[in-house]
Amino acid sequence: MAITAAMVKELRETTGVGMLDCKKALAETNGDMEKAVEYLREKGLAASAKKAGRIAAEGIVYTFITDCNKKGVIVEVNSETDFVAKNAKFREYVDQVAKQAISSDAKDIDAFLAEKWIADPSVTVAEALSQEVAVIGENLKIRRFEKYEKESSGRLVSYIHGGGRIGVLVELLCDKEADSELEELGKNLAMQIAALNPKFIADSDVPQEFIDHEMEILVKQAQEDPKNASKPANIIEKMVTGRLKKELKEFCLVDQAYVKDGDMTVQQYIDSVAKAVGAPIKLARFVRYETGEGLAKKEENFAEEVAKAMN
Repeated sequence: MAITAAMVKELRETTGVGMLDCKKALAETNGDMEKAVEYLREKGLAASAKKAGRIAAEGIVYTFITDCNKKGVIVEVNSETDFVAKNAKFREYVDQVAKQAISSDAKDIDAFLAEKWIADPSVTVAEALSQEVAVIGENLKIRRFEKYEKESSGRLVSYIHGGGRIGVLVELLCDKEADSELEELGKNLAMQIAALNPKFIADSDVPQEFIDHEMEILVKQAQEDPKNASKPANIIEKMVTGRLKKELKEFCLVDQAYVKDGDMTVQQYIDSVAKAVGAPIKLARFVRYETGEGLAKKEENFAEEVAKAMN
């Protein structure tokens, strides 16, 4: 039976499920509307459709590194409430998402969601997510992931702060086998990154456009400050340049004061470990995720929410 646009539209309005899933359901059931609804319910899609519009800005950041330390991944999966984020079933699901991501070649979330779910290849990652939404009862969202795969000797290390509020994954390069020393160094660097949120490893990694943008902001601030009204342009320029250098030290990890020992910089700490190991150590890359960063959060009065539920 030919599946028409009108049929897809009718099923979408009935269930609230996306057009492509509706079309697939109708194709699988030979255009039978009732069976198509049942098909979507079995897949967990119809049950989750009503929840899809809710804001999911809570959740957790999670990391997973293979036993051989060859691959590592960091993921963020969002929920609507912090209560669900602490739920053991939700955390088991996030663990599965991380294991899916570590074996995935997907370059973006859309491609990732279209993959077959490793835990149950009869469904896609998106369909498995919808089933989880139906079970947990909240809108969930796989927001992002980043995977590291070592191409040379060294160590992948991760750190989770606040039960999943912040997660960090780092890669260290070192020609000498020193797993315990690199593990400790990586953990300490990851804790520094979690706490101070640097944007770059070193000043050589800072893009010129970032410097220009910061310079523009600092110049404007200096010009608008009444204290600088009588100062000549060359003096203001020196002031702004000095402020920029100070800012870059805060943005660049290796130039920051090492949190556990303020008498040395992070680079000096790395060098001290390298000296003890007897081989150079380099921080190749890092990624830091904070749960819900950049997302609008729904604010509700808890008492009102309970009253709403009772009514």
